[in-house]
Amino acid sequence: MKRGFKIVSSYADKKIKLPVRATQQAAGYDFFAAKDFILPSIWQPKFIKVLWQLIIKSATEISETETQVAEKSLQPLLVPTGIKAYMQPDEFLLLANRSSNPLKRRLILPNGVGIVDADYYNNQTNEGEIFFQLLNFGLKDRLIKKGERIGQGIFLPFLAVDAEVKPQQKRQGGFGSSGK
Repeated sequence: MKRGFKIVSSYADKKIKLPVRATQQAAGYDFFAAKDFILPSIWQPKFIKVLWQLIIKSATEISETETQVAEKSLQPLLVPTGIKAYMQPDEFLLLANRSSNPLKRRLILPNGVGIVDADYYNNQTNEGEIFFQLLNFGLKDRLIKKGERIGQGIFLPFLAVDAEVKPQQKRQGGFGSSGK
């Protein structure tokens, strides 16, 4: 088996969908939400209050606590897919937003794209479950329904430099663990 998708064990009996290509020429595999998920709007009252204070006052007049509370509403959330991807060692899965998400649903991937490395599959922390990091800049909280398309993934090869010193470290965790 060269590359593909499997359901993580914690979702084995949850009737979730494997990613699929929508058309014959589609490059990306559509990923679906594994469960109902509420993605809060960034426009929370505490954020608006601090934003207003920034407009009418100087930033030094806003307390650290107020700043932290406001910034928390700008934090993206991880929407679970219940899916893991296996691939060849010289490949990765690029996670991208659906083109309709920002325009129609006000949802963005704040990191632009996500990268799923081959060694993320079956890691110790979360079995390699793929999450889409999303931020809702719409005015209201957004309910993402189980089975709703939330993003897409494209398998791609990558190249290493000629004189590379091969990394010796093995992956020790799940989401965001390769930079530790």
